[in-house]
Amino acid sequence: MTEPRWLNADERRAWLAQLSINTMLPASLDTQLHAAGKLSLFDYNVLAMLSEAEGHFLPMSELAARTSASLSRLSHVVTKLQNRGWLERRPHPGDARVTTAHLTDAGMETIVKLAPGHVEAVRSLFLDALTSEDVADLARIGEKIVARLDDDHWILRER
Repeated sequence: MTEPRWLNADERRAWLAQLSINTMLPASLDTQLHAAGKLSLFDYNVLAMLSEAEGHFLPMSELAARTSASLSRLSHVVTKLQNRGWLERRPHPGDARVTTAHLTDAGMETIVKLAPGHVEAVRSLFLDALTSEDVADLARIGEKIVARLDDDHWILRER
């Protein structure tokens, strides 16, 4: 049996910092978004991904990939956002077998209203603590890790 590859002090420090960020930052952003618009960070991310897509729609499978969600979780949230009038399910214009999520005008108004506060929270809680070199390093390092987890992840296709 091979000896476990234990973390050295620097690796442990990096891992615990990343683990803390993964826990604390989403909770803080959830709090801000809930206070501003009664929605979660995940809800906001669904609306944001649609707002950035050409035509303001995406196939459900692509939206799941862009929100790092299972189709079942996404379907539940899409239903909730549909009930609020912020998006609709429709057949894909090029292939009726594919279901898409379309951002409604009300959904776009919501994302436009919430985006400035959300971006300010991202800046104050995360980016303002970093130098421009830190930001570039974080992007490079993050993309390396994403590629190990999923070498076809959508953020890697956007480079």
